Amino acid sequence: MPDATTRSGGTATAVPPVVVLRPTPAVPLTPATPAVRAWPSAYLRLALLLTLLAAAATAVLVFDPQRLLTDGWPPQLGGFAAAGVFALAYGVCTVAFVPRPLLNLAAGALFGSALGLTSALAGTVLGAGLAFGFGRALGQDALRPLLRGRWLKAADGQLSRHGFRSMLAARLFPGVPFWAANYCAAVSRMRTWPFLVATALGSIPNTAAYAVAGARASAPTSPAFLIALAVIGLPALAGTALAWRKRHQLRAR
Repeated sequence: MPDATTRSGGTATAVPPVVVLRPTPAVPLTPATPAVRAWPSAYLRLALLLTLLAAAATAVLVFDPQRLLTDGWPPQLGGFAAAGVFALAYGVCTVAFVPRPLLNLAAGALFGSALGLTSALAGTVLGAGLAFGFGRALGQDALRPLLRGRWLKAADGQLSRHGFRSMLAARLFPGVPFWAANYCAAVSRMRTWPFLVATALGSIPNTAAYAVAGARASAPTSPAFLIALAVIGLPALAGTALAWRKRHQLRAR
């Protein structure tokens, strides 16, 4: 812009106009779109768990693992490889509610006392871990709101607060079915590692007794077979007495 001439003959420098900055109105932030749930709801997960268990039980009925006691192990497998395959099958069978005593007897009959115990114990921990994982991931959220009865709340509190010793007692005294203890622990607040360690330690006496009984079944009058029967029977009686005592304690609360 050219300079303007003043009355006194001088020139005046033009002053640029002042620009007033007005604050820009705040634009409301659009709320973030909630993430799409990739994991199904609690009841859909429970339905999936029940479907898997039903499929596993059906597979066991079709393949009939009890034939191992009469037909023996396939001749293509032997030694440690056979024991490893048996441990995997043992774990899957326990998830499908096959009784552990039958599997323990089969382990002893097929592989002898020492290797049979090792294979059966590995299968026990594997099956317990599978059941615990499935129950925790697929059933806990749906089943915990159903723990309203006094006995259910007491059992849940015992497993949640004293998980290791409670599970150790359940394994040592076989009054609670193996699969029931697995899924009850999964629904509770019990941690995974105490559950697995207590299962391994508590299952040793009973598993060893059945493995020895299976290995010495051909000599039912041998001392080893009779001792195995005593080890099987005495914890069962002790577990019954303990359950009766706990029953009265729960009623008194």
